[in-house]
Amino acid sequence: MKREPLSIFLRGSALAALTAAGALAQMSQPILDENTTKISDHVWAIMGFPNIAIVVGNRATLVVDTGMGAKNGATIARVAARLAPANTKLFLTTTHFHPEHAAGEPGFPPGTILIRNRTQQEEMEKHGQEMIDMFSGRSEQNKELLAGVVLRPPDVTFDQEATVDLGGVTARLLWFGGAHTKGDELPFVEPDRTLVSGDVVQNKTMPNIFGDGGTPASWLAVLDRVARLNAAHVLPDHSAPGDGSLVGAERDLISEIRTRALALKRQGVSAADAGQQVSAELKTKHPDWPKHQCHRIRRKRLCRAAIGDQASAMLKAEGSRSLFRQDRHKATRSCVSLFANPCT
Repeated sequence: MKREPLSIFLRGSALAALTAAGALAQMSQPILDENTTKISDHVWAIMGFPNIAIVVGNRATLVVDTGMGAKNGATIARVAARLAPANTKLFLTTTHFHPEHAAGEPGFPPGTILIRNRTQQEEMEKHGQEMIDMFSGRSEQNKELLAGVVLRPPDVTFDQEATVDLGGVTARLLWFGGAHTKGDELPFVEPDRTLVSGDVVQNKTMPNIFGDGGTPASWLAVLDRVARLNAAHVLPDHSAPGDGSLVGAERDLISEIRTRALALKRQGVSAADAGQQVSAELKTKHPDWPKHQCHRIRRKRLCRAAIGDQASAMLKAEGSRSLFRQDRHKATRSCVSLFANPCT
């Protein structure tokens, strides 16, 4: 069975989940304001946690992502109405199922048309409330923002692509496969050639495969397809906007980490030493990036992504119950120890 050991590294090492230094303070604030930044002719952004895209046509408006909770959703809806007061139709889509991207939907006005790819909706149905509960436990502010949120089903679901004609501008909503999550959606605005990249393409930010999301191989495959779009502008979710070169830079970064980690494993370097070594190399190479932070993840998902469902089930059948505890908050280890054992 072919293994994908770097999925362990990207999910659990000390290199996971950064935010670009210049925008870190603003983008970590869960309360969105009403200020906008123009990204391209038809696309504006509210920079925050996360960055929100607002695409304005001459007949309708599309919002990408919702902020955390109804309060933020209502703020975004007000901004969208201010940018295009004559537009009576409002579309909403989400880059992935996490609460800061999807749980502000209740704040949008009645009649808002919610569109989501089918894979993301399956993740939402499986893990959406669980994620809201987890985020609510992180702070009193999050708890207040997410209180009473009820996740409604989308009005429109699609498999691989949906096209939204806004009048003079078209948004292609694309699903190319798993990367940060299984259901990552990539809106691409034409004729602007603006990519709203979610967590799939970031700017000076380390990649993070969340839970049972994609693998390094699937993420690279997604980026190969994204590159063919030839984006001129890129708006990530948690870092600063940039041009189309961010796509190639993201691919180079993931490929570099993957290649280096596998080389160290072949040399017999321990998990802890490999994590420290690659982290130190990247810090030296990217001194202007903020310090690395790790995320806790569920060990069961980690093992399953690394060695596949069949081998994971075999381990469980052999009595490795400690690997598969159901308590997500307790079944965690240090970032470095998750690099290898026992999944490699």
